[in-house]
Parts: sequence; C-alpha cells; structure tokens
Amino acid sequence: MTVDYTIKVGGQAGQGIQSVGGLIARAFAEVGMDVFANQDYMSRVRGGHNFFQIRASDRPVGAARDRVDILIALDQTSIDEHASEVVEGGAIVFDGEEKGFSCEGVNCFSVPLKRLAEEAGNAVMANTVATAATWGLLGGQIDVLFGLLEKTFSDKGDKVVADNRNAARAGYEHAKEKRARRFAFSLPQAHTSGRTLLRGIYSAGLGALAAGCRFASAYPMTPSTALSEFVATKGKDLGFVFEQAEDEIAAIHMAIGASYAGVRALVPTSGGGFCLMVEGLGLAGCSETPVVIMNGQRPGPSTGLPTRTEQADLLFAVHASHGEFPRAVLAPSSVDEAFYLMAHAFNTADRYQIPVVVLMDQYLADTYQTVDQPDADKIVIDRGKLWDGEGDYRRHLITEDGISPRAFPGKGRALVVTTGDEHDEFGHLIESAEIRTRQMDKRLRKMNLISNDIPAPRIYGSPDASTAVVGWGSTFGVISEAVDALNGEGVRVRGLHLSGLWPFPRKPFEQALAGAKRVIFVENNATGQLAQLARSETGISADRLVSKYDGRPFTVESLTEELKKAAG
Repeated sequence: MTVDYTIKVGGQAGQGIQSVGGLIARAFAEVGMDVFANQDYMSRVRGGHNFFQIRASDRPVGAARDRVDILIALDQTSIDEHASEVVEGGAIVFDGEEKGFSCEGVNCFSVPLKRLAEEAGNAVMANTVATAATWGLLGGQIDVLFGLLEKTFSDKGDKVVADNRNAARAGYEHAKEKRARRFAFSLPQAHTSGRTLLRGIYSAGLGALAAGCRFASAYPMTPSTALSEFVATKGKDLGFVFEQAEDEIAAIHMAIGASYAGVRALVPTSGGGFCLMVEGLGLAGCSETPVVIMNGQRPGPSTGLPTRTEQADLLFAVHASHGEFPRAVLAPSSVDEAFYLMAHAFNTADRYQIPVVVLMDQYLADTYQTVDQPDADKIVIDRGKLWDGEGDYRRHLITEDGISPRAFPGKGRALVVTTGDEHDEFGHLIESAEIRTRQMDKRLRKMNLISNDIPAPRIYGSPDASTAVVGWGSTFGVISEAVDALNGEGVRVRGLHLSGLWPFPRKPFEQALAGAKRVIFVENNATGQLAQLARSETGISADRLVSKYDGRPFTVESLTEELKKAAG
C-alpha cells in the first residue's frame, strides 16, 4: 500500500514554522521517503499567517496536495483556515492548555507543548515538542529525531542538545501513548536512499559554483536574496566574490565588468529588479559580454505580491531591452534540474558571448525536495572560443559563425576594447552603415547555433495521445502527477514540458505535438505567455489555457480536475 502523507505547519512569522517543518521534512528524508515541501508566507517579519507544507511518500512526488493528514497549528488562525483540509482519520496537533485555542471534532489532538517544553528546560523548545509529537503520531523512530537535533544544535553546546532531546522525548511519548487508540498512521520500513533534501534556490547556487561562477552582484529582493546569501557563504573557500550593490542598475553593470575581465558572473534578482537592469542587458548584448541573470519571478506589476509566486516574466525576458541581439532564456522545472540547468546557462553565455536569463519563481526557489546528490563531475566548463594569440586582436572580429575569439584584459598582449556603441572589429565607435550592418548580422548569426543548444522539450505520459498538456518551468511536478493520474483513470494524455524557452525550440516542439488534436497549456500567469510565444513561433494555438495567477501554485487535485474537464 502506498504511503503518501501531507503535514502542514501553520502559524505566524516568528513562531518557528520553518524550524518545525524543516525538521519533519529532514526526518522523512532520513528514513528514505520521497519529500516535497513548499512554503507560503506573508511579506512581514512577524505576524500574519504562514505555513510550511511537507508531502512525503514511498514513491516519487513533485507537487503539493490539497488534503492534509496532520495539521500542526501554532495559532488559532491555522485551525480556522485549514481544519477543513484535514482528512478523515487525520490529526490537528495544537496546545489545548494555551489560551485562545479552540478545536472541535475527532481530528483534534491536544498536546501540552509549552508545559512539556518548560518541564524539559525552556518554553522556547515548544516547537521541538510539536515536531516530536507529530513524529510519534506517525510512528517514526525517536532516534531519527535525536540524530537531527544533534546536527541542528551541536554548535550551541551539549546542554542545548540535551534539553532538546528531553523536550523531544516528552512530546514523542505523549503522542505515542495516545496514538494507538485514535490514529492509524504508519511509516514504511526505513531504508538508506542515498538522496538528499535540497532547496531549489540552493540547488541553483550549487550549479553556479560548480560551473565556475566566482562573482555575483545583487540588490536584495525576494526570493533571490537566498541565492545571494548562499553563493556568498558557500563560495568563500573557492575565492568567490559577492558584492551587495546600491541598486539593481549597479548590480548588472558590476557583473558585466567582472565578465569582461574574464570571471563568470551571476546577477540574482526578481522581476522588479530585472526591470531596472534592462539597459545593462542591452549593454551585454551589444558588447557581447556573457552574463547570467537569475530572475526569481513573483507576481507583479510593481511590488505586487512580493512573497508569492507567478510565471509572468517570460515574454519580458524574451523581449527586454531596445534593439535586437541574441540571448537565451531557460527555466528549471525541478530542484534537481536547477543545478544542471544553471551550469548550462553559464556555458551558453560563454559559448555564444550573450546574456542568459534563468527564470525561477518563488515556488521553486523555496521548495525543498529529495534529489540525487548533485554531481559536479557531470559539469563540463566550456569557456567558448578563446583567442589563440596570433596577429592583432579584434574583439568583434567578423566570423562565419558570428562568434569572435575572446581575450581577457591583462592576460597576454591583447588590447581588449568594446563598447555599448556600435563598433568595428577592434571595438572602436563607428557611424558607418556598412559596418553596422555587418556587426548586426554577425551577432544574429549566433541564433541558429544557440537554438541547437537549447534543451529539447521533455515528453511524458502517453506520447501518442490526442490530448497534449504543455507547461514550462516549475509546473513540471504538478503537471506530470496530474497527467499520470488521468492516464491511470483511462484518460489518455501526453505531457510536454519546456525548460529551454528562447530561442524557441520550434522543430522539437512541433515534433512532440505531432498528431495532437487538443493542446492545453498550463501556466501560472493570466495571459498564457508560453501559449503566445508558441503560437508566434510555430503557429500552434492553445485549444485551452488552464491558468492560475493568485500568487499560489497549482495543487495535484485541483489541476487534475481542471485537466479532466479540458480533456473531455
């Protein structure tokens, strides 16, 4: 029998929701279960209503579900808003001894969180009690939690570790004593999975470091700030340099300068920050300077919903900046792909001397998922066409493939000159119509080569089904589960998912949709931006658009129902 549990931790910002949720997610991963965890939080330091949701199964999972098996309510709002999501036989864990809590029904399971924590040494450990009580309800082994607590608190001294162990034991035994009479949860036999629990934004950061990125500049902006923090701290031993710029305009120009000097450079931002970088994007395009921009998408326009998710920057990324120049746009579909696709982005930028935009979103950035250990040995660093040192160096030499040999200032005898003005082969400003045309043609000749390097669409489900479901980026997990569910019910559907978005993979896209009589696009935006792009590039139109743009991701159940209607 398949085990598939969802645990939701609800409360206010500042109550330790991430601590509880993160510990439970790690415990599931420790016993070899497949984990998918996502967060929902408000734009405030304290207060408001937030939750951390963990889904764990003995089979692969890649999206959130509507049903909740255990709700850990750290405040009354969590009970009020989410009690209806708890399934029959599920549990609502709360502190019934604390004022302000009210829970009625068979699912209510009161645990004296604060009292047990105080008896163990300190009321601040109430979250440890809640975590252990939940683990006890699930029938997990207490030693798993003890090991995680040791790792979590070892740097705070033996007493803190011992106190948390005592608090965990108290919560665990309280729940285990009452569990057999009321709940029928059980975990599969523990096994060693060899997998790791990784956050999406950290996976992207690891990919950048593995790809040889050694400089990043950014202005803080949710959700990309976590990427800046990650590369700044984890890259110290690699000689990584991080600069927090005074604004986004400075950030991209710093990165362009670093890249000009020969260093692989990254610019983490979000949609509002990317808006300010557009002129710099054009500078990178005209001067043929490689740079990678990670845009962690969130709902706009303006500030919009700064801590929510959306896929509304696709057309902006494809068309941003005035004038015409080649670029690439990529979007990882999962936590594990974020590692390898980020490395691909740096190789693409160097190989073709172009700006590359990587479109993540808040949902994927803040998702935790069990993945195979990222393998840096699979990353091959390609710095592209480098100058051989012969003759006079021409930074913008006209070549058959459009790619000029690259040299770096201070290395060898090359005089490296470039500019954002139109220029001749040596990089000097010109006003010549003939040279302008030749340089434009040179740059645009790269497009065919870049197209051949763009990842092909992924096909899954029933590949010859007459109904095709198309998505991009972070929706892969939920669409693939929905497609599997429909095929399991006898509704034959094929899935098609894009991680390489620009240049648009025309031929692979058309081949993947051959024979399809109904094409359904699934997007986290209001206007169907991928559907628009596909129509303009291939002439293939959407028969139906399933869209969600309230700042929240699709869930498996809701999307399955929508697709069932659309496929019917």
